[in-house]
Order: sequence, then C-alpha cells, then structure tokens
Amino acid sequence: MIKLQINGREWSYDGDPTIPLLWVLRDELGLTGTKFGCGAGLCGSCTVHIDGEAQRACTLQVSDAQGHEVVTIEGLDPQGNHPVQRAWRQLNVPQCGYCQAGQIMQAAAFLAKTPNPTQEDIHGAMSGNICRCGCYQRIEAAVHLASTGV
Repeated sequence: MIKLQINGREWSYDGDPTIPLLWVLRDELGLTGTKFGCGAGLCGSCTVHIDGEAQRACTLQVSDAQGHEVVTIEGLDPQGNHPVQRAWRQLNVPQCGYCQAGQIMQAAAFLAKTPNPTQEDIHGAMSGNICRCGCYQRIEAAVHLASTGV
C-alpha cells in the first residue's frame, strides 16, 4: 500500500508501485488537470510539484511520491487565484490550453524560488515546457506579470 499526500489530502494506492505518478493522478484519483504529453519528461505537460519542486509526473514512479507532498494544478489554488493563474487569465495566455497546467505549475515553482526574475531567468526556467501553439511570448509575459504580484 502506497500512501500519498496530494493537494493536502491523504490517498492510498494499492496497485503497481512502478506505474507513473501521472496515471495514478489521472486514472485513479480523477485529477485530470495534469496532462499526458510525450511520456518521456521532455514536454512538461505533466508537471506537478513534489515538495515544491517542478517534476514530470510521467517519468516519476508512484512509489517515488510516497512520503512527499504532491501538488497538482487542482491543488495549486482550488479557486484558481494563484498569482500565476491570475496572470494567465489577465494576459489571455492559452490558445488550445493543453500544455497550460504544466506551464503554470512550472512557473509557480520557479517564482516561489525566484520572486524577482529577469527576462533571461524566465526564459531559462520555462524553456523545458513545450507549447504546441507557440504561446511562448504570452507565457513569459504572464510569468513576469505574476512576479509583480498581479
């Protein structure tokens, strides 16, 4: 039995301990905000926070999450009022929206550690998250706006 702490709640998982965390989040717990993209940790669509660090849920085994605090997009701010989420809405960032949960989670973890980033800092922090629609300028502008406290 694997005990998980996700979005402030305790969960138990009694399945394959090697299954990616992503599938437990989506298929077992119904937390579908975290998306499957590449399955290799390269695109960032599945980004969640593990003890405050941005991590790829598609390459992390569920057993690796035991004993750690996992936060998904649903738990970042249940009302959607995290400064990054507010900046995303204010600048109308998403186009198709598929990668946006991962982008937001990456940005939130980055800003928690770098509250006054330069444009280069933002570009570097977000460069591992791919947007199929090419919304990179709006994403970086929203990260900058969020850093001001929106």
